Amino acid sequence: MAFCAAARRAGMHQGKLVFSQLMAYLPMSTFRRCVAKHRGDHKVKDFSCLDQFFAMAFAQLTYRESLRDIEVNLRAQASRLYHMGFRCSTISRNTLANANATRPWQIYADFAQHLIAIARPLYAKEPVVWVLACWLSAVWA
Repeated sequence: MAFCAAARRAGMHQGKLVFSQLMAYLPMSTFRRCVAKHRGDHKVKDFSCLDQFFAMAFAQLTYRESLRDIEVNLRAQASRLYHMGFRCSTISRNTLANANATRPWQIYADFAQHLIAIARPLYAKEPVVWVLACWLSAVWA
């Protein structure tokens, strides 16, 4: 009990990682249906479609530019991979490259369409010019 109070005072991490909090908002049941529909995890031993999705989402959110960059950053977080949602023990460049080359891209296209369908009503009343200006400022920032 004393350790918890000392940890709080010292500012030590006490909750879920930000990445896992973001991924918790995604409809995983829909993702699993997309994977099953396109048989994405057929003959897969360790690096599942969900692990691939998490790796690519991590790369996108942290502005990684290459497979080597993704690998280095995820290996630096090796002790936290499980807490980030990954179920594989490590991520190598070759495994990620093979998954990107051989897995059906339709899994991610279907999932993206579902996410767009969720997001579209949220922005229905926003003026298009304002949304476009926000997007452009994010792209060029």
